[in-house]
Amino acid sequence: MEVKFFLYARKSTDVEDKQVLSIEAQLTELREYAIREGITISAEIVEKQSAKVPGRPLFNKMMSEIETFGGSILSWNPDRLARNSVDGGKVIYLLDTGKLASLKFPTFWCDTTSQGKFMLNMAFGQSKYYVDSLSENTKRGLRQKVRRGEYPGLSPVGYINDSRTKTIVIDKKAAPVIRQAFEMYAEGNQTLDTIGMFLAQNQLLTKHGKKIYRTRATFILSNPFYYGHFRYSGEVYEGKFEPIVSKKLFDQVQEVMKQRGRPRHKAKYEPQAYCGLLSCGTCGMMITGEYRVKKQVSGKEHYYTYYHCTKKRRDMKCPEPCIRQESLDAQISSLLQKVSLPQDWADYLNMRLEKDQAESAQSVSAFVQKNQKMIADIVVKLQRLLDSYLEQDVEKEVYRAEKAKLLSEKKSLEEQITNAEQKQKQWLEPMGKWITEATGMEKIALDSNLLEKKVAAKKVFGSNLLLQNKMVRASAPDFPNPRAESGQTAWDALRASHALVGVSDESQIVVPRVGLEPTRSYDPEILSLVRLPVTSPRQKIWKSKCTTCPVTSSSRRDCFGIPPLA
Repeated sequence: MEVKFFLYARKSTDVEDKQVLSIEAQLTELREYAIREGITISAEIVEKQSAKVPGRPLFNKMMSEIETFGGSILSWNPDRLARNSVDGGKVIYLLDTGKLASLKFPTFWCDTTSQGKFMLNMAFGQSKYYVDSLSENTKRGLRQKVRRGEYPGLSPVGYINDSRTKTIVIDKKAAPVIRQAFEMYAEGNQTLDTIGMFLAQNQLLTKHGKKIYRTRATFILSNPFYYGHFRYSGEVYEGKFEPIVSKKLFDQVQEVMKQRGRPRHKAKYEPQAYCGLLSCGTCGMMITGEYRVKKQVSGKEHYYTYYHCTKKRRDMKCPEPCIRQESLDAQISSLLQKVSLPQDWADYLNMRLEKDQAESAQSVSAFVQKNQKMIADIVVKLQRLLDSYLEQDVEKEVYRAEKAKLLSEKKSLEEQITNAEQKQKQWLEPMGKWITEATGMEKIALDSNLLEKKVAAKKVFGSNLLLQNKMVRASAPDFPNPRAESGQTAWDALRASHALVGVSDESQIVVPRVGLEPTRSYDPEILSLVRLPVTSPRQKIWKSKCTTCPVTSSSRRDCFGIPPLA
């Protein structure tokens, strides 16, 4: 059976005016070679596509036919068949399986032996290396060209690529039209459609001879090329070509385009500001919000935002009604005002904080100096111990034991210094930050920024805000909190402190007798702030003793000047 031969010729581009003689020369040489070798060509395949990556349709069709029915290939050089590892591996695999009977090249020797396939594999590898190397060199040249301010591509409308000087020059006929288009749009009374029509009326065409419409006009008006800069690989470079418009005019056009940009339409049921903040006080499900538009018969529209229970609980039907956003916002603002720190309280706390910080720094400094002196003495002892060991006055075992002991003491002293310095910052910095946050609660509560209020409420109340009967309330856990040694949170204490105004001495409300720094035991002053209910501060007594005076709970009220229980 006669072997079917495919003649395969290829050039790397489909542009007709490039590599014109490549295909013609290949076909002529291959036909003459076939006559000399007595090869009968069954089909001639001419492809105009790069072989750098897989996906050539004519080549793949030829390989599929060979894989099905068998055959041979006649080509000018192995690099005409493949410049990538996938197509090259396919050719060698078909040789291995015998589907591809033979390969013939006028410029390259190849047969189906192991040595022939090895040489073919090397030729394919060399072809791939050539393409990869050429790509890297080309990119390097383009990057250098960009650094010099030369645009490495086809110039936009209004400019011409000068092939003689390898530069970009202004098209004197089109440039005035481009400049006038920028000026017209900058006035603000023209649209992109009218600008496109204006450019088309002035016979301004793209490089491919197509008319300029709205999308192309948008690209022209937003292209920095026209004021002297250009984009390359996502970065803007300063070009060495004459600009058509000024940077000021270009910025004016961008501002007009930005103002005329289409606004993003809000989804019909887009989540509202307070979503995820509250839970239903009846069923425990989350509270969600909806944006609604109500139209009157007259055609007038009213816009409302409602919050209601998601009603996702299956074992009960939640009866809770919805609430308007304005009412909900007013209640949340009221709750935030109750945890705001008055300015005079903040000033007094900051003054006390600075005083405590100075005293703490002085105490820590004295402690650090003392420990550093002890560490220096240990270093001296270590050196003496080493000298004694080197003089053979101390046995090896004794030296090691004493050295380990001294190093252990040194490490303990160093850790004490570190802990003392850290302890100073453990409460001073958080306290100062909290004072700033608590002082700003009043401003947040009175502001109209709902998202800022939501963040503040989340920080103060966490997930303990409930909505029931159109009323918002905070559901705080019972005291004491097992996670805190001195009560609940600072916000809880601040809320309770507001209720003590006019009942107890203000200086004792702001700062307890023991000072600002948190104590390990339950402090009675803090207990008084947190434990007393907001509505009636005289309904509960404690079961603990005072840390400053040995009095019981009933007489302990006299320490604060709180009236006795009725």
